[in-house]
Amino acid sequence: MEEDAIESIQKSAGETEPEVEEKPAQVIEAPEILITLDDETKRLLDVRKKQKSKKPHFLQTDSHKKKKLKDYWRRPDGIHNKTRYGLKGKCPRVERGFGSPVLVRGLHPSGFEEIVVNTPSDLDSLNAQKQAVRIAHTVGGRKREITEKKAIELGLKILNPTRREQ
Repeated sequence: MEEDAIESIQKSAGETEPEVEEKPAQVIEAPEILITLDDETKRLLDVRKKQKSKKPHFLQTDSHKKKKLKDYWRRPDGIHNKTRYGLKGKCPRVERGFGSPVLVRGLHPSGFEEIVVNTPSDLDSLNAQKQAVRIAHTVGGRKREITEKKAIELGLKILNPTRREQ
């Protein structure tokens, strides 16, 4: 009701809202790139996924108690350290048996080898059949867009594409 009154006052006064042209959102169409994996590699990727779901989260001793200790693994080396002794109830210790199978160690879950890229020229030496691109987080918007276009032209898979949905 009040909006209608405001519109009628503006029309009578000759004021109109300036029309704003909406620019269409730029969408970079990337084809879905698939890798052909042999049965053994597929099996090992599944084994790794299942194994990592059961793996504990390894932390530095007492990192939950002290702010200065970070939440990542450091080998316990104190002479009275309970974790080093392997006492029950203390944080789990990194030991053999928690690692991934050697053939799939370091691979992305899709089966591609991840390559971090900073510039568009880094894309020239990559193999589209085995390697995928991860654009570094320090790359700005303009160079990221150029890198994404070049990667699509070369047929490379981008693991962290820019989302432009509106």
